[in-house]
Amino acid sequence: MTKYKFTQDWFSWAPPVWEQLIEHLPERRSFLEIGSFEGRGTVWIIENMMRPGDWIDVVDTWEGGEEHTLEQMQETEFRFDYNIDVALGGPEYEKRTHHMRIASDAETEGKRKRVYKYKMTSTEMLARKLAFQMEVSKPEYVPMYDFIYIDGSHIAKDVLTDACMAWPLLNKGGFMVFDDYLWGDARDILHRPKPAIDAFVNIFSEEIEMVHMGYQLIIRKK
Repeated sequence: MTKYKFTQDWFSWAPPVWEQLIEHLPERRSFLEIGSFEGRGTVWIIENMMRPGDWIDVVDTWEGGEEHTLEQMQETEFRFDYNIDVALGGPEYEKRTHHMRIASDAETEGKRKRVYKYKMTSTEMLARKLAFQMEVSKPEYVPMYDFIYIDGSHIAKDVLTDACMAWPLLNKGGFMVFDDYLWGDARDILHRPKPAIDAFVNIFSEEIEMVHMGYQLIIRKK
């Protein structure tokens, strides 16, 4: 990944697990990433999981969480934009807006990989998606996700909120991935993801299949 501009690597141990999920995804795929930082996870999804015509929604404030330093967040959003442009084959400026980037190397619009960027809180973004879901009269017109990666705020109440709001947007058979399940940061327990993830898994146990439990916890919607 020498062509990319990354300053941190909090992701490289995830691909061996994610690679095992790819064959279980549908032919046409849609993704949601909550918390992207510099886009390392997004880039891996673009390069390894997305097919022509697939799309991913990415939501982040790019302001950092309580575990980030001001130095870590400097120019983070700029590096995200740059890395996504590189992953999609270079910026195609006439088709690039503040929230959308598409691959430049496809013959037709429908065959291009698309990245939709939402610079806002995950609560606001998911609320918009859920509101749209309720307003549409035909369910088949509602965009749903096949793969949801939750790696935003690490505060327990925020993780639980993200999971509960994103769950109705996940297709049956789709995967939800929680990052930092075994995060060892010496913070108060309510400022770690684990209690929120445990609560969600227990409450929704009738609707989930456990896929993987390690530093990440991965479930599948029945």
